Amino acid sequence: MSTRTVTRPGLDEIVSGIEAVVARGLPARESAYAVADLLRNRLPGPDILTPQERAGDPDGYQSVLLHARESFSVVGVVWRPGQFTKIHDHVSWCTFGILSGIEYETLYRDMGDHLAEIGRAANRPGDVSGFAPPGDIHRVENISDEVGISLHVYGADVGRLGSSVRRYYDLPVRAD
Repeated sequence: MSTRTVTRPGLDEIVSGIEAVVARGLPARESAYAVADLLRNRLPGPDILTPQERAGDPDGYQSVLLHARESFSVVGVVWRPGQFTKIHDHVSWCTFGILSGIEYETLYRDMGDHLAEIGRAANRPGDVSGFAPPGDIHRVENISDEVGISLHVYGADVGRLGSSVRRYYDLPVRAD
C-alpha cells in the first residue's frame, strides 16, 4: 500500500487525532462521530486558511484541500453569503465544524421518483457534526451576511478523487 500525504502547517494535532480514530477501524458512522468528538475540542480558527482563501470565490463556494492521505482528507470550505451546494451525497463518512458564518443544511430522503425533505439545521460557529452514507443526501447554504468557513474531514482521499461528492440529485422535492 502506497502512502501519499499532502498537509498544511497547523493541523498536526488534528491530523494525529484523526489518524488514531481511523486506525481503530470503526464502522463509517462511528468514525464520523468519533472524529466529531475530536474536533469539538480542537476546532481551529479561520486562520487555518490564508487571507486569500478566506475571501472565497465570487463564482461559487470553494474547497481547499488542507490534508490528504489514502484513508482521510481535511478540507476547508469557504462560502460567500448566499452560496450553496447542489443536492448531493458523499463517497464516505464526513465530519464538519463551523468556523464562521451559518451553514444552513437541508436533509433529504430519496423516494425513487422524488426527494422528500426530512430535516433542517442552522449550523453556527463551534457546531460540529458527522454523518455517513447512506442517508447523507443534503444541500448546504451560507445564510449569514459574512463569509462562512467550515472544516470538513472525509473518510477518503479527496485529493485523489477530486471531490467528496458521490452524486448530485436532480429529482423534484415534494412533501410526503
